Amino acid sequence: MGNTNSLCGRKGFYNKETLLSSVGNNSSHDGIRTIEAVKSCSFSRKSDLCIRIITWNMNGKVSYEDLVQLVGKDRKFDLLVVGVQEAPKTNVAQLLQTASSPTHVFIYEMKCRLLGKAKLQSIQLLLFGPKNSQPLVKELKAESQSVGGCGGLIGRKKGAVAIRINYDDIKIVFISCHLSAHANKVDQRNEELRRISNSLISKDKRTHDLIVWLGDLNYRIQDVSNRPARSLIQNHLQSVLVRKDQLLQEAERGEIFKGYNEGTLGFKPTYKYNVGSSNYDTSHKVRVPAWTDRILYKIQDTKNIQTTLYSYDSIDQVNGSDHKPVKADLCLKWINS
Repeated sequence: MGNTNSLCGRKGFYNKETLLSSVGNNSSHDGIRTIEAVKSCSFSRKSDLCIRIITWNMNGKVSYEDLVQLVGKDRKFDLLVVGVQEAPKTNVAQLLQTASSPTHVFIYEMKCRLLGKAKLQSIQLLLFGPKNSQPLVKELKAESQSVGGCGGLIGRKKGAVAIRINYDDIKIVFISCHLSAHANKVDQRNEELRRISNSLISKDKRTHDLIVWLGDLNYRIQDVSNRPARSLIQNHLQSVLVRKDQLLQEAERGEIFKGYNEGTLGFKPTYKYNVGSSNYDTSHKVRVPAWTDRILYKIQDTKNIQTTLYSYDSIDQVNGSDHKPVKADLCLKWINS
């Protein structure tokens, strides 16, 4: 593997220039449309619903300092949605509520409250809103779907949890999932997504204005070895690897996430790090870095609702896991309001 400027895998060798040209300026895929995040946000109009969405594989550990960094204090929003995987057995919701109270501000400038929670062993989905938001909640339901993994004492099943909510007459379903690991399990992950979708979305005859998927989807970088991948990241050329992302490849094939949107993968791959640092894995496993942690969304009512993505990024200051969290700020607006 001596040449760090080449990308080598089962199908041969690729030089950096070849992959750069293959990325081009194409920002859309047959299954997923790539959205460039807008960097400024206005919260002045009452018709806005602004949501901060966070996903994080916690690796079985938690610290108060990490949770403060996780929630942040740089933006106002109506709803805070946090999906965690491999969560410890401590009360994550209570810790998050404590961490968020002195630091972030909801639009209504009220102390936050837990509106809903869904749990499947170590997979959790937490939905927070302003303390006075209960009159806006007209429906709230939690569900789960297991697709395998380790239960029992380990308590780390693979699967998904969902919260569906009618908030201020906007019908939303949030799905937090943890899919099967390893680069060669692409077909299995695709099948797990289909099974989860059939269970938590398709069988429900009700329409949703917005569907959001978040979680450790576990899709990896295809046919790229460790040294060239890390060399590209170190030189801030991780965008070259985007075309090798398994999730986008499967979407282009029409296997998953048809009609969904995702922000640009402008941040470094979020897995796998040495715990307690921002250095990639130096254990005996030496995993190839990958964008395992993702947030995707789909607007069903495109005639009446407009969405704007204001951020899509990793939270690199959080070091307590071998994954970096990912956050998105998404605002909805009634077009004819």
